[in-house]
Amino acid sequence: MALDQSFVGRTYPPTPPYEVGREKIREFAEAVGDPNPVYVDPEAAKAFGHSDVIAPPTFVFSITFKAAGQVVQDPQLGLDYSRVVHGDQKFAYVRPVRAGDRLTVTSTIEGIKSLAGNDILDIRGEVHDESGEHVVTAWTKLVARAAEEA
Repeated sequence: MALDQSFVGRTYPPTPPYEVGREKIREFAEAVGDPNPVYVDPEAAKAFGHSDVIAPPTFVFSITFKAAGQVVQDPQLGLDYSRVVHGDQKFAYVRPVRAGDRLTVTSTIEGIKSLAGNDILDIRGEVHDESGEHVVTAWTKLVARAAEEA
């Protein structure tokens, strides 16, 4: 069954703050195989004009995808998450994510469409720090595969 188009534009409450830690950044950089010293060495980060280590660009996915859980778990939306695959991801940064940031994410459904029986859900996550400064916008595309014919 196709998802309800009336959900387009629905915004969910901001997440509780997520505190970005140096160790989380280091672990993420190591996991993605990025040896850039600005991700692990505060002095290297300062040499590039940052107040502390910064996170690799895709680090924010871990918090924006979790925030999108508010959308996919909304029982009124009726999304069958067992059929969902991750379709695409984009980021638009205002500034890098830094160690010590306390970030919240507000998720909004930007689009719903059906294509060949598949539901495609576009979710925008607006990430702000504790002072309210906009840090990054993340767009997540989820595809709920069509149910297989019996």
